[in-house]
Amino acid sequence: MKLQRTIFACIASLLLCTTVLFAGVKTDYDRNANFSQYKTYSWENVKTRDQLLVPRIEEAVNAGLAAKGWTQVPAGGSVLINAIDINRNQQTLNTFYDGMGGGWRWRGVGGFGGSTTTVENYKIGTLVVDVFDANSKTLIWRGSASNTLSNNSEKNIKNLDKEVQKMFAHFPPSPKG
Repeated sequence: MKLQRTIFACIASLLLCTTVLFAGVKTDYDRNANFSQYKTYSWENVKTRDQLLVPRIEEAVNAGLAAKGWTQVPAGGSVLINAIDINRNQQTLNTFYDGMGGGWRWRGVGGFGGSTTTVENYKIGTLVVDVFDANSKTLIWRGSASNTLSNNSEKNIKNLDKEVQKMFAHFPPSPKG
């Protein structure tokens, strides 16, 4: 029984690490856009099912853009910002064998053993931030961040701030040389 718990703990840790590997930040941008001409922005829209997230998302993005010297204006910014929050349920199946036949350690013909399968449910949250040229209405930059959501609101807010900070780490893109 102690061995099963140890194996369960190791596999659960491995699954958690795998989940963290899928989490991350991705960015892309229009290679022809001249980012040096943009210094102001206005919010166009934040879409989320949880209205408590709207000001949190705006604050995180505002901090990221302010750190780059951009200024928020109520209307008429050189770029428009849209953000969307998407949550999805994820499920992992974990099967554990007792070592008496079956599974990885088959012990000959007629070996009997048992296995236990557990289901782990968790939520993945993804934030997508789009930056549009206000005049042409073309997308010039997109950033996305995905992470496992917690039942702890404070932890989720800290993760949101951290992921958005990573998203804007190399923003605006350097001019092509």
